[in-house]
Amino acid sequence: MSTYQQVLNDLTSAMKSRDADKATVLRSLKANFQEKEISMRTGGGAVELKEEEVVQVLMKAAKQRRDSLDQYEKAGREDLAATERYELQIIESYLPKMMDENEIKDLVQQTAVSVGASSPSDMGKLMGALMPKVKGKADGALVNRIVREFLS
Repeated sequence: MSTYQQVLNDLTSAMKSRDADKATVLRSLKANFQEKEISMRTGGGAVELKEEEVVQVLMKAAKQRRDSLDQYEKAGREDLAATERYELQIIESYLPKMMDENEIKDLVQQTAVSVGASSPSDMGKLMGALMPKVKGKADGALVNRIVREFLS
């Protein structure tokens, strides 16, 4: 079953069980999926999202929640931060397993050797080769930080 279909099934279950909080988050994801489908239409035909596009939408939603969570915590708004944490937890449950820091560091080293990157000026070359390998599996900001540390 695709992730998109899983979200729709879970939305139906949440509505039947009257779990309003979870249903709200899942409705938001469904709207994001539909928005992406509409933006991809050309010539008026229906478009079905591929799994990687669904993951992109989920990652974008998770990033938005993380950013909001950070802002709410800085502002001391624990009530709003708790809501964002809950929503982020639900969204992350649909994302594929993310790479941990050690896995990313190993991949950065392997990729640096294969493209010949050794100094900070090679960052663009290394990131260009690395990002397709980690797309959907790692946070871009984390990858960027690890590459900067590796090259310095």
